[in-house]
Amino acid sequence: MWAILGSTGSIGTQALEVIRANPQHFVVEVLVANSNSELLIKQALEFKPNAVVIVDETKYKEVKDVLFSHDIKVYAGAKALEQIVEMETIDIVLTAIVGYAGLASTINAIKFKKAIALANKETLVVAGDIVTKLAFDNAVNIYPVDSEHSAIFPMLGR
Repeated sequence: MWAILGSTGSIGTQALEVIRANPQHFVVEVLVANSNSELLIKQALEFKPNAVVIVDETKYKEVKDVLFSHDIKVYAGAKALEQIVEMETIDIVLTAIVGYAGLASTINAIKFKKAIALANKETLVVAGDIVTKLAFDNAVNIYPVDSEHSAIFPMLGR
């Protein structure tokens, strides 16, 4: 089961297109968006995840009001983003959150032994040694999702 962190961005929406075309191979467990509540709601209604996170806490009520009757759990805030990856049902976490904001959730996912599909180069730029060592120590695979990452990985020596 997948957690898609940054589901409303370019990489996240492309990942959902792949899942939409191959529903027999993928299950979306969690969707996370920064502030695009409208698209997050639309995605949640289509993919029926167990939970969603809207990082912008001012959008929480809007998202919860729509998804409550669909039995989809709704969380908000940066701490929820970090903690949602701890769910036992998640197998792989697509980290497609732009910038430094995705670092804490990526580190936490690795600590909870979730495979990482990495689409956030800033995670490697800011904390490449920490993230790759933590992944090695926890026997967690990190899969580069973007072409930039495929070029960066050999330079990290892992």
